[in-house]
Amino acid sequence: MAHYHNHSSGTKNIGITIVLNVGITIAQIIGGIISGSIALLSDATHNFSDVLALLISYIARKLSAKKSTTTRTFGLRRAEIMASFINSASLLGISVALLMGATQRLLTPKAIDGNLVIYLAALSILLNGLSVLLIKKEAEESMNMRSAYLHLFTDMLTSIAVLAGGVAIKYFAWHWFDPVISMAIAFYLIYNSWSLFAESIKIMMQYAPASVDAHQVEKDICGINGIKNIHHLHIWQLNDTEIMLEAHIDMEEDIRITQFEDILKEMELVLKNYGIYHINIQPEFSSCKDKELIHQH
Repeated sequence: MAHYHNHSSGTKNIGITIVLNVGITIAQIIGGIISGSIALLSDATHNFSDVLALLISYIARKLSAKKSTTTRTFGLRRAEIMASFINSASLLGISVALLMGATQRLLTPKAIDGNLVIYLAALSILLNGLSVLLIKKEAEESMNMRSAYLHLFTDMLTSIAVLAGGVAIKYFAWHWFDPVISMAIAFYLIYNSWSLFAESIKIMMQYAPASVDAHQVEKDICGINGIKNIHHLHIWQLNDTEIMLEAHIDMEEDIRITQFEDILKEMELVLKNYGIYHINIQPEFSSCKDKELIHQH
């Protein structure tokens, strides 16, 4: 039996956040060039990645809502996981680029206009904060939108760091503080994006979700009256909400299909406790020689 969760569209606010972040990006690029602040340019780069992340998330959400066909039997519901992977991978790439640029600037310091840095960082905090609030609800429902939300939220925090750097430059003439802030931003991005990157890879590689213990599933299924053994077990995630299971079930007796359907209903109830609603079971009676839980191909 299959049971699928529908994501709410949530696309209305995404358009607004895209426009806001395009404006922030343009302002910070111009301001970064004029002021000479690499931290401001780093923040602008991150803001531009926000725009790309939101566009990717928007497209993925549209694709995931498409209906299944004979050639796409699962539809395109994994599109949001692909978007999550692309967004988190881009954050990691941006982080490395920021570290390289900040290191070079730290070795060759440059005078910076602290006032312009402060004004543009404050504007970025305000607009990114608004963007975060606009997609907060969607981020609670989807890994894809969480990756876009992470882009926006970390950018708001990095803008706060840039603002602090601008204050340090204006009042203490700590021009070295600008590349240090940029490096801190980069490490923070790596810290926040790595788990999402790893999780999206695991789903694409069809890992069993961390919340499901295969041996406990085996124990629970074999506890159902009439079942002798479960083998050739596969558990994977289609996306961040749908868990799939397929297995061979060795029956204790050679029973009728109607009798097996009663046992299948018990299995469905057991597997719902693990959040598994889509199962594909192959019943057998002493027909499969390999009885290992995990079949080695």
